[in-house]
Amino acid sequence: MALSGWVCLVTGASRGIGRGIALQLSEAGATVYITGRQERTLKETAAQVKERGGNCVPVICDSSKEEEIKELFEQITQEQNGRLDILVNNAYAGVQAIFENMGKKFWETDPSIWDTINNTGLRGHYFCSVYASRIMVAQGRGLIVVISSMGGLKYLFNVPYGVGKAACDRLAADTAFELKSRGVASVSLWPGAVQTELVSQLIIEKDTPVGADPKFKDVFASGETTELSGRCIVELAKDKNLMSLTGKVLMTSDLARRYGIKDVDGRSVTDYTSFKFLVTQVPYLSWLSPVVPSFLRVPRFALNLASGRF
Repeated sequence: MALSGWVCLVTGASRGIGRGIALQLSEAGATVYITGRQERTLKETAAQVKERGGNCVPVICDSSKEEEIKELFEQITQEQNGRLDILVNNAYAGVQAIFENMGKKFWETDPSIWDTINNTGLRGHYFCSVYASRIMVAQGRGLIVVISSMGGLKYLFNVPYGVGKAACDRLAADTAFELKSRGVASVSLWPGAVQTELVSQLIIEKDTPVGADPKFKDVFASGETTELSGRCIVELAKDKNLMSLTGKVLMTSDLARRYGIKDVDGRSVTDYTSFKFLVTQVPYLSWLSPVVPSFLRVPRFALNLASGRF
């Protein structure tokens, strides 16, 4: 119960990664506020938390609506005497739209997809970060985690997705710059391919969507559970050197290696930057995988160069 007495907020926790994070934070002893737009799925998450002996407070909140976000933080402030230790910005409303428009160019797609993807998954994160920071700065400690992805580095899915994820990474970095002197850490977390409920429905259990890379199905079929990110965040929150990581983009594979974590089902965590993994993605090199040492990884500066921004 490493986080006993802590107060956490996970947005978009009615299912998927958000639910997995809530389960892990509550197992660690924290009181976890969870948000979502549907009462039924929120109650399902709360029930799972209770089954594991955890403490969960479900709150119906649409992260695209500022007034609802403001009311959420007022509730937490009142009920927890002004305490909030961890905010996880996870809410996201764009998965269905992404797969419905797979293979289309941005000029062929209804431009409203921008709002579908980024109102909740970027604008909402900013508002939550503002209100959370007001509480955390006053208490002189805290951790803000923005759930992002490799789409912030290289093209993935579509234009609004990539722009939104790059902005999420910058949100974490720039808020960290202003928060560091106040004892509050802010990071961007990149999970790998995750076996969420929607991913299972749209990728694993169906034919590869038109326009999608055929390898997507295999990658997601062997992907992380929805709880791995939560396990990583628990260990990150306990890290005595947390402030040395503030402002950084962290991969779940990085944190799994740093803290000796395995996924909740006992599997090792795939390291997408390892040469061992990368050679498996190249047909004529895959035979080398068994002999490539697992500790060889692509340097972070090389990832930046690969983005082709300069």
